[in-house]
Amino acid sequence: MSVLKTPLTRLLGCQYPIIQTAMGWVADAGLVASTCNAGGFGFLAGAVMTPAEVEACILDIKKKTDRPFGVNFHMYTPGAEKIVEICIRHGVRAVSYSRSPSRDKIDKLKDMGVICIPTVGALKHAVKAVEMGADAVVVQGGEGGGHTGGIASSILLPQVVDTLDVPVVAAGGFKDGRGLVAALSFGAAGVAMGTRFLMSRESPVPDQTKARYVGALTEQIIVSNKLDGMPQRMINNRCLQQLQSTSIPATLWLALKNGWAFSKITGGSLWGMLSAGWQMKKASGMSLGQTLMAANAPMLIQQAMVRGYPDQGILPSGQVAGTIDDLPTCKDIIGGIVTQAEDTLARLR
Repeated sequence: MSVLKTPLTRLLGCQYPIIQTAMGWVADAGLVASTCNAGGFGFLAGAVMTPAEVEACILDIKKKTDRPFGVNFHMYTPGAEKIVEICIRHGVRAVSYSRSPSRDKIDKLKDMGVICIPTVGALKHAVKAVEMGADAVVVQGGEGGGHTGGIASSILLPQVVDTLDVPVVAAGGFKDGRGLVAALSFGAAGVAMGTRFLMSRESPVPDQTKARYVGALTEQIIVSNKLDGMPQRMINNRCLQQLQSTSIPATLWLALKNGWAFSKITGGSLWGMLSAGWQMKKASGMSLGQTLMAANAPMLIQQAMVRGYPDQGILPSGQVAGTIDDLPTCKDIIGGIVTQAEDTLARLR
């Protein structure tokens, strides 16, 4: 049996142990279907969608592929219960989530056979996720893009693998077959990649924004907490530099405006936004300021990823973007990873 057939491929029903993560505004139906058709497993970015949009995208994915796929969403938002029902009704194979999981929703999904795979950035969070019912966990090292921790994948991954009895997926710093073999050698069941799939032909990100990723240097991809009070890894651009010099009161005011705008995009209300923020604060231990600022990220990311203004928005990115200089198809990405992994394993033997 091929070493590329792992507990992750058996759990998810995909051909290769490669996950495409649910990047907000990026992981649309087209990207998910292309990933799945190439043998990987794609997650839809439902966290920036209304329940109706999530359902429409699920139906669109099913038109484009007969392979299993997943949906990502935030369990503390007002539409979360509807998204759970939609995922169950349409037979979605798996869901992913991060901050503030809900045990009731996890139990409901698992009772209906939906696999639960949260993303975590610390050992204690991985342990808690499994205690709450996770079937597998994605462990993101500090090299990863967006919200990230401070521990490198090479340190965090074996810690989690040694502690948990469920499949562990490595994220943060992975782009090719050598990385997949390295993750497997640590005991991981596969890899999850965001930036590599963002930098693909099927990614819906505008060309001018993709060009900023292709041209980014590794040392330009930094960590900042100015966006929402929590560490996020991004390409250093004009928008981030302006945020770095903005006062805390001004940042909070920006967050309130962005929060209201985001609630309208996702079909919520002012009361729903405030209620979701309070639930997130209680469940995650975030400060009031961090909770208020949480809405900055999706709206500023939208400027770059949807509207095509890379200097007016935020560019979440793993450090690995500094080593990528092409925009291949998902088929070529996954095919190249598999070929290089098999060649690497043959060389090691």
